[in-house]
Amino acid sequence: MLHFSLSKVLMIFAVIFASFFFAAPNMMPKDMVHKLPHWWKPMNLGLDLQGGSSLLLEVDTNAVVKEQISDLEETARASLREKKIAYNTIRAAEDGVYVTVIKAEDLDPAFNSITASAVGMQVSKVGEDRLRIVVPDRVKRERQIAAVSQSIEIVRRRIDEFGTTEPSIQRQGTDRILVELPGVENPERVKTLLGQTAKMNFHLLEPGASAADARDIPPGTMLVPGSGDTEGRMFVVRRRVEVSGERLVDSQPSFKDGHAVVSFRFDTAGGKRFGQVTSANVGNNLAIVLDNKVISAPTINGPIIGGSGIIEGGGFTTEKAQDLALLLRAGALPAPLNVLEERSVGPGLGADSITAGTTAALVGGALVVIFMIVAYHMFGVFAVLGQIFHMLTLFAFLSLVGGTLTLPGIAGVVLSLGIAVDANVLIYERMREEYNSGRTLLNSLTSGFQNAFATIFDSNLTTFLAAAILYFLGSGPVKGFAVTLAVGIATSMFSAVMITRMQIWMWWRASKRTTLPV
Repeated sequence: MLHFSLSKVLMIFAVIFASFFFAAPNMMPKDMVHKLPHWWKPMNLGLDLQGGSSLLLEVDTNAVVKEQISDLEETARASLREKKIAYNTIRAAEDGVYVTVIKAEDLDPAFNSITASAVGMQVSKVGEDRLRIVVPDRVKRERQIAAVSQSIEIVRRRIDEFGTTEPSIQRQGTDRILVELPGVENPERVKTLLGQTAKMNFHLLEPGASAADARDIPPGTMLVPGSGDTEGRMFVVRRRVEVSGERLVDSQPSFKDGHAVVSFRFDTAGGKRFGQVTSANVGNNLAIVLDNKVISAPTINGPIIGGSGIIEGGGFTTEKAQDLALLLRAGALPAPLNVLEERSVGPGLGADSITAGTTAALVGGALVVIFMIVAYHMFGVFAVLGQIFHMLTLFAFLSLVGGTLTLPGIAGVVLSLGIAVDANVLIYERMREEYNSGRTLLNSLTSGFQNAFATIFDSNLTTFLAAAILYFLGSGPVKGFAVTLAVGIATSMFSAVMITRMQIWMWWRASKRTTLPV
């Protein structure tokens, strides 16, 4: 029967009210939108509508291999020291690490020790006193693939921390990342943030060592240039990482004595290790190394217990302190990123796209309205009102979930409008058939909705599945089209089956007519 209980009517009106409420910010001026709470905002506009910047980044996977070889060098050195095997040189080259022992009889013990320490590496003897350690190609490829995946995640964190609304971050090929930033017209600061590896570690300075001659530095140390307040200086830093920056769990910009600083906090294991290092090295200098540059080398005046500290003396401005804190929170990149291509999309293009899309939607909508009213008279008006609520519900949902509207998304909206009207056509034509066959008006109305529902559901289900396939297999604009189409299908079903049906029921009860007005 064409009957609506009070609870069902109230539910429908509640949905309509909620749709008006959450779609309202899309019709407000921009100066009002900025004052609204975060949960009551308009839809986000994509890069093609509001303009912005697009960056194509390349992950330097060769740097990953070099770092892997450097780590292998340190592993070999630590292994030989642990076994107290004397060696002459340990040298890293492009094709691996070469170890030269002093005594030929130590070659076999050195081979066994390094093989046990460098798991998965290829260790071979070269002559009577040399070993060669090589990273297998399979291990290299796995490390490079993992570096690209990790880079995408770190880029996403940094962009989110930066505050860009609805960025698009996609992998392209094997080692490239496409970053689209709607609303960002000047990407220079973003490029700076993404270009920094932000790998920070804590090392000890070598006491009494001079950086005057690189050939005279002690084994197990390296020369590292200074940055910020230490610009122009060279430091003799022990290669061993005392505390890794990976142990950082939080970092915030702060002030000390009127100067910008960066506070940091370790996790439990990092805090314990930091306390041990500072306790055992009171009076020595702790070098804070960021991207292979010493940004600060304070003297350890006493044990630092509690797992937190500050970075000062880096010549920080307020913005630089904020950026460094952001980078440390987001995590270090496993490899440097190179900007291959940079494009800026002006807001004029977006405005033209919006105008063209809006015009197309209005023209299409007007034609649909004219057709429905001419073909179905009063019921055509009900269908048009149902489509208005359908559009409101669609925009309200996208606004509520923080969805992004793109130019292909507008196409999806227009297509969903056509699908919604198609459902009304099926219902009304079924009503005509039932009425012309001799049924009463009430039976014709009821049968029209009941018998057309299966056809409407099947057609919408197949379209929904097509939209799902486009979403999971497509990317970028294709996904935007798929999302608006899928949401539009759901809201069109609600408008056709519930809202239009309720209007016809209310009309029938009020008019008491016995003839079909279509």
